[in-house]
Amino acid sequence: MKEGIHPDYLETTVTCGCGHSFQTRSTRTELKVDICNMCHPFYTGKLKYIDTAGRIEKFQSKFAAGSYASLQNPAKKKKKAPKPAVDS
Repeated sequence: MKEGIHPDYLETTVTCGCGHSFQTRSTRTELKVDICNMCHPFYTGKLKYIDTAGRIEKFQSKFAAGSYASLQNPAKKKKKAPKPAVDS
């Protein structure tokens, strides 16, 4: 390796949004992450929905009502009777 072109490899503290922190090595002294193995659903087995705008409830209410437009069969159009021919 060439001297002077590589960044320093330091002890790093990684802090998760859940409060868990651990030590590793990186070119930065501190890393902040949103999710880690202590709070990720894949590792914990607990499924969490983060719903701030109420989208999940809105979606479920559409399907519970049974009125979701794309699932309904299209209404058949009635055929109009032909107009009688007018003789002049």
